[in-house]
Amino acid sequence: MDYQKDVIVADRLGVVKTDSEVEYLAHLLCLSGTCHYRFNERDFELHAGDLSIIRKRKMIEKIQPSDDFQCKIIYAKPGFIELCTPQTNYGMKGSLALFLNPVMHLTPDQQIVCRRDFDLLELRVKDTEHHFYREMLLNTMQTAILDFFDFHARIYGESDISTQNVSIMSRFLKMLEEGTYREHREVTYYADCLCVTSKYLSEVSKKVSGYAANYWINRYTILDITRLLRNKSLTFVQISDMFDFSSPAYFSRYVQQNLGVKPSDYRE
Repeated sequence: MDYQKDVIVADRLGVVKTDSEVEYLAHLLCLSGTCHYRFNERDFELHAGDLSIIRKRKMIEKIQPSDDFQCKIIYAKPGFIELCTPQTNYGMKGSLALFLNPVMHLTPDQQIVCRRDFDLLELRVKDTEHHFYREMLLNTMQTAILDFFDFHARIYGESDISTQNVSIMSRFLKMLEEGTYREHREVTYYADCLCVTSKYLSEVSKKVSGYAANYWINRYTILDITRLLRNKSLTFVQISDMFDFSSPAYFSRYVQQNLGVKPSDYRE
């Protein structure tokens, strides 16, 4: 494994394109200025001292940095992050929370710790002659992740999620990540696959993420639909068929219910 390519430290936007074929998680520390962007169909604004962690970079749109915007960014491949992530159940709660709000407003002390983590990782990435480069890089990234967990826990509270619930939620989200929602949007389908009842799956989802299972199914579905609606070469009938809706009319009602506008109005 080429660990140099698994971790990239940059000091400007655009080093790794949001539409890159290779998936990278982005950890951005704002040093000065501001930056507006749209993520997960919601608008966010970064200020100096804010840390933004984006797991799904293809959901980012309308990035608008100010003229004086400066930052440090750690790009890391998902597989590398998995190797570095400590065996703690906090990761699940944190990743779900960051999916809904990827911005953390750090205190001055936290900013110092975070900047130190970024600088050290940048230094370690360049130290390719180190005899234990792989282990050293993994350890440095894990330290940074633990600090990110600590920042998040201090802002949003600690997690008391059981290992069993983490396992169920992880498998549920993995099915959604794989696009199962295009054919199945009923909680019962996922519950059956996970060998639990629909009620239990929704209870687990609510406890882990704050939202019932149906919320996540609809969220993944509508994010995919909005991405396709922006592609004007696709007709509404084609998009409806991709998601196995019974009719274009039902597809239109689903979009209006979840976005508040008809597909035609959204596209305009």
